[in-house]
This record gives sequence, C-alpha cells and structure tokens, in this order.
Amino acid sequence: MSAEGRVYGYSAVLMGSPILLKLFEHNEGRAMRVFRLIKQLETLLTVNRPHSEVMAINHAAGDHPVVVSQPVFNLIARAKEVSMMPGSCFNLAIGPLVKRWRIGFNGDSVPPAKEILALRALTQPQQVILDPQLRSVFLEKRGMEIDLGAIAKGYIADRVRDLLRQEGVENALINLGGNVQTLGGTPDSSPGSWGIGLKKPFGAPDELIGVINVTGKSVVTSGVYERYFEIQGQRYHHILDPHTGYPLDNELLSVTVISDDSIDGDIFTTLLYGMGVEKSLAYLADIPAIEALFVTRDRQVVFSSPRQFSFTLRDDSYHLA
Repeated sequence: MSAEGRVYGYSAVLMGSPILLKLFEHNEGRAMRVFRLIKQLETLLTVNRPHSEVMAINHAAGDHPVVVSQPVFNLIARAKEVSMMPGSCFNLAIGPLVKRWRIGFNGDSVPPAKEILALRALTQPQQVILDPQLRSVFLEKRGMEIDLGAIAKGYIADRVRDLLRQEGVENALINLGGNVQTLGGTPDSSPGSWGIGLKKPFGAPDELIGVINVTGKSVVTSGVYERYFEIQGQRYHHILDPHTGYPLDNELLSVTVISDDSIDGDIFTTLLYGMGVEKSLAYLADIPAIEALFVTRDRQVVFSSPRQFSFTLRDDSYHLA
C-alpha cells in the first residue's frame, strides 16, 4: 500500500464500547469532532445515566408528556413504528425487562416468572404516545421505560458517516462495537473493499468464522455470545423476546445485516433474530436493500442474497449452507 493509502486509526471508549475510526489521512481534529459528536448523541439517548432526554421521558412515565428535540422524537417515532409491526421482536418499551435482567450489567439470575409477567404489562409499545406537533412523548403507565439501546448505535453511526461526508471524506470506517459503517473502500488495495471480521461465537476475541467484504455499506452483527450468563448449563443472553420476557431461543447464534444505513442494520438484526432463518429468508426476498448473514448452532453460515457483499470462510469447522 502506498503512503497515500496508509490507514490512520483513532480510538476512544464511548457508549460502554471501544470506538474505532479509520481514516486515510492523519487528522486528529477530525477524529476529535467525530468522538465529540458520538458523546453528544450518547448524552441525548442513553438510559445508563440519570440524565438524558430519554431518561426525562422515563422519569415522567404515567405523569406527563415530555418535549424532546426533533432528532430524538424522530428516532423514537421510528422505533415505535417498528415495534408495532405484527409479531415484531423489536420493542422500544422493553426497558423494564432489560433493567430487571441486567444481562451484561452484572445480572446473573433468572427473575421469578411472576415478576416477568408483571413487567411485560409495562412493555406495550402502543402505550408510548407521540405528539408530532408538540414533539412530546408520554408513557401511559408508571414504571414504563423506553430503551433505545437496540437502535441508538446505528443512528449514531449514520450521523458520523454524514459528518464525514460533509467534510469531504470519501473513504473511512467507524466501528461502534458491533456496528460498522463504511464510506467508500480502501484505496490502493485489492479488491478495494473493507474487510469486516465475522466473530466466532464464544471464541477468542480474534477468532473469526470469516470476512465480509463491503464498499460503502453498514455491517451490523448481533449475537447471543456478546452478553450472557450461565446457570446449570443453561445460557441466558441479552436478546430478549418481548412476547415472553425471556431470551430468544432458536437456532441462531448471530445475525449480521448489510445495508446502506446502520440504523436499518440495528432494526433488522432484531427483527430477523425473532423470525429465525427460514422466515427471514422469505421476508428479505421482498427487501433487496437489506441483506443478511446467519450463523446457526449447527455451524452453518447462511446468506440471504449476497449482492452487496462477498464472504470468505476462514474456519473450516463451519460450512456454507
């Protein structure tokens, strides 16, 4: 690779994850602007701190509507729309269940069944009332909590991409920990695309099943190996089924979505996880802009239709379906 094609990496820890920015010029000012934007958006959307626009909504549940900024309102409206789809496993009102399980946040026990049943009554997305004219959000019942964790990283990754485009950047990569958004490809390299590693479930951090190659696309992976605990050989992961209140249990170990926008990757990894492989493939047949790659418990790698990416298998204990 020539000097012009040299990659400069900048990193920070934000949103509880290591953040990596790759540029093809040394520009610390640009990296600082990217990290500042991520921090600003995290401050608006987080539920892991006592004060944010989202937490203001949660604190006022059952009491009064809260007026929020237009970007936050738009994001909540998008999350509610997806949550209301028939059979959707995406649910912006799942906060009480996430908070009770605490998987990934020192949670190591299964809540009593009666408690889960009671909390499910507080996770009805239709009880999130939106007023577009006032830009207000109202949670009808006390104890309700919205949680945008399933969509916030994708939204932030897209805003970083937009900032870089505004600054005239043609080739770059931002990795928000599970959400990778790329601009262009890698100059002076063949085939010119970004190689995104597909992690081996429950393997060492650097163990890969293979490499996904993309140009100017988002790659979002969600897996049961990311945050979990085990009790008596039973594994409980962080991807909860809002219809049961328990972790989703099907043939999948991970779902990766390739799309233009990272927010779509966030949304579709959750939707497809709930559907399983067969229903997902049928569903995606009518959505050409979204492609997916599934890793199953029996070590199969299944794709929908790889038009927007290519995949190279690196681990011969897995096989392409």
